[in-house]
Amino acid sequence: MPGRMNGKVALITGGGNGLGRATALRFAEEGAAGIVIADLLPDPGQESVALVQALGVPAVYCPLDAARRQDNEAMVATALDHFGQIDVLLTAAGVSHGGYRSGDLDASRKRLAERIDHVASPWVPFLDLSVDEFQAVLDVNLTGTLLAVQAVAAHLVLVERPGSIITVASIMARSDTGPVPYNVSKAGVWMLTKIAARVLAPRRIRVNAIGPGYVSTNMTAALTEMPPDLLGPFMAAIPMGRLGEPREIANTALFLASDESSYFTGELLHPDGGFFTG
Repeated sequence: MPGRMNGKVALITGGGNGLGRATALRFAEEGAAGIVIADLLPDPGQESVALVQALGVPAVYCPLDAARRQDNEAMVATALDHFGQIDVLLTAAGVSHGGYRSGDLDASRKRLAERIDHVASPWVPFLDLSVDEFQAVLDVNLTGTLLAVQAVAAHLVLVERPGSIITVASIMARSDTGPVPYNVSKAGVWMLTKIAARVLAPRRIRVNAIGPGYVSTNMTAALTEMPPDLLGPFMAAIPMGRLGEPREIANTALFLASDESSYFTGELLHPDGGFFTG
């Protein structure tokens, strides 16, 4: 049914690329009243704004370092200055490792090669993991999510307005294999979502998480370049046999943002191609 975002203003962290951009476009297609694209990188952020505006929906870019409280509060202020209200938050800002920058394929290839080199000795990267690397990922993925949720929820509570907050976790939130900082950060997002959902439910604020599987974005671009002997088993772990598309995850976000999910809160939905069928 078209128009599922009619009258709603959405804030999207990490809106310059991947899942954030795809969700901004889906919200625009469904008649959003306004969209704030918050992103660390201005060029991709402005590109997302232009794409949303091309669909006839007002949009504005807001610079955001997800781990800075002031930036998250400025994001809320930007939404209120331009659109006068907030109804939906999607926290799509995230990193896969400490030095991650969206679109830096060479860095992603290097990290993947390091993981492949230690497939037979997984204790090596675990024991060598630095506190700085661990903290850098948690700062963006977990602390950044907390700060965005706090900033938006504080406003909604103040004005006594209902809202839908959607966090982005991962299938890695439930996995004990993979990069330690990323998995731990996404597990934290899952628990943060459940706690926020419980405490905010009396104020008519719903909080749910999306736990995507492997999706075709800048973050996963290097995966498809793996050697055949590794790529085959990797793809075999996905019953549908393919990576997801950002729009498929955006459709899940649209459901959670819309009134169709009015009795959902504290849930973690997995658009993952069947990864968790077992």
